[in-house]
Amino acid sequence: MALTVLVADDDPEIRDVVGIYLRNEGYRVVEAGDGVQAVEQMSREKVDLLILDVMMPHLDGIKACFKIREKSNIPIIMLSAKSEDIDKITGLTTGADDYVAKPFNPLELVARVKAQLRRQTLAGTGGKPNDGSVIEIDELIIHKTRHLVTVRGKEVSLTPIEFSILALLAGHRGHVFNVEQIYRNVWKEDKFCSDNTVMVHIRNIREKVEENPREPRYIQTVWGVGYKVE
Repeated sequence: MALTVLVADDDPEIRDVVGIYLRNEGYRVVEAGDGVQAVEQMSREKVDLLILDVMMPHLDGIKACFKIREKSNIPIIMLSAKSEDIDKITGLTTGADDYVAKPFNPLELVARVKAQLRRQTLAGTGGKPNDGSVIEIDELIIHKTRHLVTVRGKEVSLTPIEFSILALLAGHRGHVFNVEQIYRNVWKEDKFCSDNTVMVHIRNIREKVEENPREPRYIQTVWGVGYKVE
């Protein structure tokens, strides 16, 4: 059965172009013209990935992302004409997994879609060492095959990207990964863009798994180098 991608953008030409490229790759495509329609489509359809424009009428992409994240952890790629780092951070902080600035090459967007869906399928493998299905670090338990994380006995809702980052670090305890290494391992892309994407995801993970994110117990920062789980 073909995987379903929901394309939410108020510009019908963008929806048409993106839809053509995705269908050529074998994906099933459904569309939404604004944030309200996107949320409604998510409640009706089984969607595997969402492409969500930031600037839309009725309900913008940021607010729509917040609503969708209350019920779903599917990969979300945000689209926006704004390319400044602060806009990327805002989009990713809502729970988006990736960010593409307009104008974009449709082939690049399709590549991002494939990468997100591939990473979701392989979520939690995190690299060659430590192929165990369960990682336990004190009160943090990661079930890789079930894509489940619990802290102090309570389930924690992580996005696929957040889960993969945590599984990568936890699966290589004591090993320090720099930002580029985390990006290449999790996004499975050779091209690395030097921005704050990884940092924002690390911050989001800490907000969810740490009792005190300002004094993290699990994900440690090695200043000037990167991050590790000890």
